[in-house]
Amino acid sequence: MSRVFSEARVTLLLAVPIILGQVSQMLMGAIDSLMIGQVGTVPLAASAFAGSVFAFFYVSGLGLCFPVAVLVSRAHGAGQSKECGEWLRHGLALAAFTGIVALIAMEILGTQLGRLGQPPEVVAAAQPFFLLIAASLLPALAFQALRQFAESLGRPWLPMGIMMGGVLLNVGLNWILIYGRCGAPALGLAGAGVATLTARCVDLLVLWLCLRTHEPLRPCWPAHWWGRLEWARVQELLRIGVPAAGQLVFEVGAFTVAAWMMGRIGTVALAAHQIALSCAGMTFMFPLGLSMASGMRVSQALGAGRREWVRPIGYGALGMAFVVMGVFGTIFWMAGPVIARSFVDDDAVVKLAGQLLAVAALFQLFDGGQVVGAGLLRGLSDMKVPTAITFVAYWCFMLPVAYWLGVVGHSPVGVWKALAIGLACSAVLLAWRFLWGTRGTTNPR
Repeated sequence: MSRVFSEARVTLLLAVPIILGQVSQMLMGAIDSLMIGQVGTVPLAASAFAGSVFAFFYVSGLGLCFPVAVLVSRAHGAGQSKECGEWLRHGLALAAFTGIVALIAMEILGTQLGRLGQPPEVVAAAQPFFLLIAASLLPALAFQALRQFAESLGRPWLPMGIMMGGVLLNVGLNWILIYGRCGAPALGLAGAGVATLTARCVDLLVLWLCLRTHEPLRPCWPAHWWGRLEWARVQELLRIGVPAAGQLVFEVGAFTVAAWMMGRIGTVALAAHQIALSCAGMTFMFPLGLSMASGMRVSQALGAGRREWVRPIGYGALGMAFVVMGVFGTIFWMAGPVIARSFVDDDAVVKLAGQLLAVAALFQLFDGGQVVGAGLLRGLSDMKVPTAITFVAYWCFMLPVAYWLGVVGHSPVGVWKALAIGLACSAVLLAWRFLWGTRGTTNPR
């Protein structure tokens, strides 16, 4: 057990700045909503609508960036500095290609927003904002590739600090451009789009310059950028990245469908669902950071030829996820109505949101287990079976049960019980897959 605790400590040191960076991105979205909401209900609804569409493309692209962390970590563990640079070069090329394709798709979709069943005034307000955040996808994905590179080489605080600075820059630009301060025109929602695009471009430029000039990373920086890409490397990136993107899309899509089910039940159910989901989304950032850190460490251990380290790293990460999510679950269970009251004063919504948070208290453990399990398997480059597990758990099991309990049974709590069951299935199967994939290794002492 001493080895498990020592590995957990190392993983935590890597995970903390990653978690802080993820939380900063959640705060950026929350602050954007708060500032846009001051302009009016229609701009707020338009930003939520455009943001939900953008999230699908962003999550898909983010999954394609994950292989940079896996492959750079493996090369770093093997002491192959030049390989680290080549994986970054190819990963950035893939991120750029993905961003351009997604941008074109979103620009085309931006002319068809009226077909998605939204009120005309919401569509009219959303269109310029949607086109601006679509343009921000390319720098956002490129930043993620560079971020994965830095974190894999043991420099997680650098991108975290830049992301925090990006949040502050975004807030300042929002204040100027949304409300028309400092002599600038009041652009409203479009101003928020300009702020987001500018902040993401600045983040990318600053991180690029910092990594390029950081002396300890110079041996790992690409020797050239414009050489011919190797198809074998691109295939390896896609072999890991496509299933990773699929896992994210399956999970995000399942929760999107759950929101649709809540809307079918009623307005109070949808409002309570949004409150509970916002709370669960914030706590999810903690095991997500552990997932990313543990995946990098597993990959680095394999690159170093130390396969006996893999299980202790995994046990330590899973243990920390259960502890931290157990704490959050206890808070949700004991203070659910109080938390809900901080969002809204409607008694019906507060009561239902408190009930949903009580269910969320249970699935916190499962949510932490499944995301850390997925990260560990990504570090092993085991992707196809975990992707199938997430699809079956969420789309073949969780959503049908949610529809039966929630829509047919007219029970909002039933929908969340189904979410808990689906996450539990995913967590158990992914943990089993990790144990199966690491059989024959030295057990932790």
